[in-house]
Amino acid sequence: MTPYSYFNDAALPLFSEDEAPVAPTPPRNTAQPSYIRDHRARLRARFLQGGAQAIPDYEMLELVLFRAIPRRDVKPLARQLLDIFGDFNGVVSAPVERLKSVNGIGEAVIVELKIIEAASHRLSRSRVMKRQVLSSWNALLEYCQATMAHRDTEQFRLFFLDTKNVLIADEEQAKGTVDHVPVYPREVVKRALELNASALILVHNHPSGDPTPSEADIIMTRKIQDAAEVMGITLHDHLIIGKSCELSFRSEGYL
Repeated sequence: MTPYSYFNDAALPLFSEDEAPVAPTPPRNTAQPSYIRDHRARLRARFLQGGAQAIPDYEMLELVLFRAIPRRDVKPLARQLLDIFGDFNGVVSAPVERLKSVNGIGEAVIVELKIIEAASHRLSRSRVMKRQVLSSWNALLEYCQATMAHRDTEQFRLFFLDTKNVLIADEEQAKGTVDHVPVYPREVVKRALELNASALILVHNHPSGDPTPSEADIIMTRKIQDAAEVMGITLHDHLIIGKSCELSFRSEGYL
C-alpha cells in the first residue's frame, strides 16, 4: 500500500454525478483519465509528506474537491472559488446559498466543504471547553475567529465560566442582520444563573470586518455588566470579531 492509497476516488454513494460542467459527463464506468489520477496521487503524496504548509490554498481545495468530483480536473473550480471567496477559510465558511450560485457547485461539493468547516469548529472548540480561560486565551480567540469571522450576519455568543474561570458553556444567544443583533441583558443574566456561572465573556462579530465597537455595542455591554454585577456575576470581557482581528473591551479600556 502506498502512503496515499487509502484515499478513495470513487463517487460518494449519495452523489453519483460529477458536478463541474467543464466537459460532458462521462459514462458512469469510464475510467479516470491518467493525467488526473497521476496529479491527484502526487498532490496527496506531497500533502502527506509536507503537510498543509507544503501546498497553497487552491491545492488544499483540490484535495477537498477530489471526493465530490472524482473524474474531472478540479483545479479551475478551486481557483474560481478562491477568486470569489478570497481564501480557503472564506470558501469553507461561505453561506450555502452563495456556494450554490457558483457554476459547477452542487450538493456533493457543498457537503464536503461544510464537513471541513464543521470539523474545524469542533477541533477549535475542544481546545477551550472545560479549560481555564486565561491559560487558553489564544485558543479561545482562534475558536471565535474560526466560527464567527466569516459570517455575513451578526451573531452574539456567551461564554460562561465557573469560579475558577473554567469555561463551562458556550452558547449562541442571538442572531441578527448584517449590522445589528438583539441582545437582552435580563436573558443573559438569567442564563448565567441557570448554569451557576460566576463570570461571563460576551462575543459578537462585525460582518463588515471592522471590530471597532459602535455606541450601541458600548451601551449594551454596560447594561449587561450592571445587571450581572447585581447578581454577583463578573463580566470579564466583550470581544468583537472582525475578518482578520478582534477587539477586546477590557484591553481597550471600555470595561
